[in-house]
Amino acid sequence: MNKIKRIPVFDSLYEANEEKYIIDVIRSGRISSQGEYVLKFEDSFAGYLGSSNGITVANGTAALETAYYAINLSKGDEIIMPSFTIISCAIGAIRLGAIPVFVDVEDKNWGINPNLIEAEITSKTKAILAVHMYGHPCNMDPIMRIAKKYGLIVIEDASQVHGADYKGTKCGNIGHISTFSFYANKIISTGEGGMVVTSNNDFAIRARDYRNLCFLPEKRFYHTELGNNYRMGALQAAVGLAQLENIEEVLKIKIKNGKVYRDYLKKIPGVQIQEESPNCTMVYWMYCAVIVKETEKSREQITKMLRTKYKIDTRPFFIGLHEQPVIINYLSSQGIKMNSKKLPITEFISKRGLYFPSGLNLSSSEIEYVCDSFKSLLS
Repeated sequence: MNKIKRIPVFDSLYEANEEKYIIDVIRSGRISSQGEYVLKFEDSFAGYLGSSNGITVANGTAALETAYYAINLSKGDEIIMPSFTIISCAIGAIRLGAIPVFVDVEDKNWGINPNLIEAEITSKTKAILAVHMYGHPCNMDPIMRIAKKYGLIVIEDASQVHGADYKGTKCGNIGHISTFSFYANKIISTGEGGMVVTSNNDFAIRARDYRNLCFLPEKRFYHTELGNNYRMGALQAAVGLAQLENIEEVLKIKIKNGKVYRDYLKKIPGVQIQEESPNCTMVYWMYCAVIVKETEKSREQITKMLRTKYKIDTRPFFIGLHEQPVIINYLSSQGIKMNSKKLPITEFISKRGLYFPSGLNLSSSEIEYVCDSFKSLLS
């Protein structure tokens, strides 16, 4: 195994139907968002989740902004979200003039901590964003109870949990509206792309309007609100539909490999892994570890040596949003100071977490090699 080829973080399986559907789109001549495969993908994906409406968009960031617009998140509104997530979650809110309010995550599954939400609710709070992290669902029941108590809207960012479920319900069909990314590293990928999913028809209408420049159906090229061109083309939708048809087989591989990783990583002293809660199905989008003990080598040195010495690619965890200079500056311009905000779990795992090769083509021997190499650098 010392002469192993480079192990990338991401790879995927080739599915013959992707080629078939793409050729079908090209031959039809309808490659834009008006192509029939867009509607097929929307209906099939929403139906897979048990929801009524799927609205395809250009990417996951666009999906979040579109969902925020759909619920009428507006200037001065507050939206509570975890700090430990990608910056896309804050971008859409900021672009609509809203204020992201950050809370810490749970220690074991790294989803938003429901016990910290109520303390941040004010008269300006409109929504809660629950980000399902690295393939593990958030603890949704208390989040939904809090939302009901205060009349808030729950948005699920389900970009990392395609196919996961919480107490028998698919993630993305628990809150009032949800968002998905189909970026190249996601369980279902269209290269770039995303979707908003909701059973609220009013939200769905607003989402469709926003992704299509807010055209008025009764008066073409006349606009009363500002939208965006966030449409998905038929070629991407065709790829997404083909991959959706194969999702159960993909999930079997992800879960099998995730459990192999889990069994190796949990034996390494000084390492914390993401723990699967008993009330959900984790899909192991990423195979992660947090270095909890003090080591002579920093995380950055370890990841560099994994690449140069062992040909293993890794990625660091997200940096907390409450520590992002661009967000600190934005909130400061709104009269909100972030200097005193401490979110200890986010800050700890952001500095010490990394994820390993997580593609579908990994063999058990390659996973063992990755874990043994990692362990040797911690010794």
